[in-house]
Amino acid sequence: MKRRVVVTGLGAVTPIGNTVEEFWSGIKEGKTGIGEITRFDTADYKVKLAAEVKAFNPKERMDVKAAKRMEPFAQYAVAAAKEAYEDSGLDMKKEDPFRAGVIVGSGIGSLETVEREYTKIQTKGPGKVHPLMVPLMISNMAAGNISIQLGFKGKCTNVVTACASGTNSIGDAFRAIQYNDADIMIAGGCESCICPTGVAGFTGLTALSTSTDPKRASIPFDKARDGFVLGEGAGVVVLEELEHAKVRGAKIYAEVAGYGATGDAYHITSPAEDGSGAAKAMSLAMEEGGVEPSQVDYINAHGTSTHHNDLFETRAIHLALGDAAKDVVVNSTKSMIGHLLGAAGGVEFIVCVKSIEDGFIHQTVGTKDVDPEECDLNYAIGAPVKKDINCVLTNSLGFGGHNATLLLKKYEA
Repeated sequence: MKRRVVVTGLGAVTPIGNTVEEFWSGIKEGKTGIGEITRFDTADYKVKLAAEVKAFNPKERMDVKAAKRMEPFAQYAVAAAKEAYEDSGLDMKKEDPFRAGVIVGSGIGSLETVEREYTKIQTKGPGKVHPLMVPLMISNMAAGNISIQLGFKGKCTNVVTACASGTNSIGDAFRAIQYNDADIMIAGGCESCICPTGVAGFTGLTALSTSTDPKRASIPFDKARDGFVLGEGAGVVVLEELEHAKVRGAKIYAEVAGYGATGDAYHITSPAEDGSGAAKAMSLAMEEGGVEPSQVDYINAHGTSTHHNDLFETRAIHLALGDAAKDVVVNSTKSMIGHLLGAAGGVEFIVCVKSIEDGFIHQTVGTKDVDPEECDLNYAIGAPVKKDINCVLTNSLGFGGHNATLLLKKYEA
């Protein structure tokens, strides 16, 4: 019998706030974290905007010596994980560390390390590379550093499924608890690649918006959408087996009730045109959670602001929910914080949890003129929606055809 899994801790580092409290306040205000790129000179770049994390000081969030041995993607992950751990009220002195694990994914790891150290090789020779180049660069070091910092000795892995990494990580952590591999899991995603290589690479794919207006750059489902805005940060949560959480008197935010993961087997960057892969992920999550489409109150869409994603995800929602699609509220958090790639699913999961807690669905900020021919759902345009929320789906779709959906429910004993 599968065990029930609940959310007991939240942690976030985002372009509109470096704690969950700051981030959620920004969400409720409709704040936009998009602005001109400050990390490097964009004079020769078509893309001028990104959603950077601001005023983040790793020395305030973790051991200084350890922070020096991490690149930003891992620093963000550790900061978010520590916040989630503290929020959960866990005390590892009272826990079996081998029953506590970590699954935190990053789509890319550190492109900055590659850039910096390759420049050294070219200008000073191979003997001048940083001795920790490899552990600074590789994407699994977010999970590894969290495990070291918090003393979690159970399953420790890293899911890399591009922009679905965070959602797949939480889904896999959910499975680990369901099937008794662990009682506690730290899970989520992180990313930091707002650098010349990252911006040039995604620009070469014609994936990024070339807008110079921060308020009209990330505009999911709008007929003027022209690409996503590159973002960065981390979203990390504590998942826990229900009885374990109840015994220690933990605050329970919500219940994770379903998980669906599929592959499109179609194209390396484009989702399946009929939306069938994403629709199946949603259907699997609803089936596992014992939920009918009419019971879904809200969908936090992948909603990247690219032409293909928004069109094909809309088709997927229609396919998965049928007649109920017209009644569900859909939005995109990327309208405020850009696309956090491997971190997107973790941060958006937190949005869903807080939406359930507060009965608040944020508007899709910046979107004004919904594409009338291709995007015909209720995308929360112009104002937030306040309503009682019992059931939420959150979608993530990654290059390579990765589709992942999580179903959250309001917790009922």
